[in-house]
Amino acid sequence: MNHRTSTLRTLAVPIGAVAACAALLLGAPRDARALPILSEVLYDAAGSDDGSVFVELHGTPGESLDGLRIEGVNGAGGDVTVTIALSGAIAADGFFVLADVTGGGVTFVAGADQLANFDFQNGPDSLLLRSETTVLDALGYGVFTPAQVFAGEGAAAPDPAAGSSLARRFADIDTGDNAADFVVLATPTPGSGPVFGVPEPGGVALLGGAVLAWLPFGSSRKREV
Repeated sequence: MNHRTSTLRTLAVPIGAVAACAALLLGAPRDARALPILSEVLYDAAGSDDGSVFVELHGTPGESLDGLRIEGVNGAGGDVTVTIALSGAIAADGFFVLADVTGGGVTFVAGADQLANFDFQNGPDSLLLRSETTVLDALGYGVFTPAQVFAGEGAAAPDPAAGSSLARRFADIDTGDNAADFVVLATPTPGSGPVFGVPEPGGVALLGGAVLAWLPFGSSRKREV
């Protein structure tokens, strides 16, 4: 038996195991059908929040947001403190930025797609993206006590210092755990992906990476980050 035949037979055996391993490693992320999702939020600006806070969504280019809304949920009691009806569509680059305006109608957020007058509370609180009856995505941030209401997913994300935002490691991947999905950005990036890379490699590429781990030489290859 030559080496090529041996390698092919080796690859043919563990496909089911590779798929299971990939699902575990990736935390079973939502696919594109789950878009749009919350991708970045700045709720505590440096100085005044007026005209400076924003919510960024990531979704399928051209997808309508009509009928969806953003809600702010108070960690102390669970009341909805902010409701903003969305309108328009996801831009060609996959992002949509909802920006706050001052009393005079001015925003300091570059590249805003929709303007509204709003302000979210600092943590511990939560932010929801929802349709009329369904929560499409949720972000809880800060340290919650047992008596407080966490309306996010998994464990809460951090509560950044003023001027920093919460952004997904990959704008189009939602594992269902805020603490794992979101990181603090000292320099917010409304309307673009964080430095970690956007979008996350597709499912085929990810599975291909998992397959490499099963190859006889896989253990000697460097892992890309």
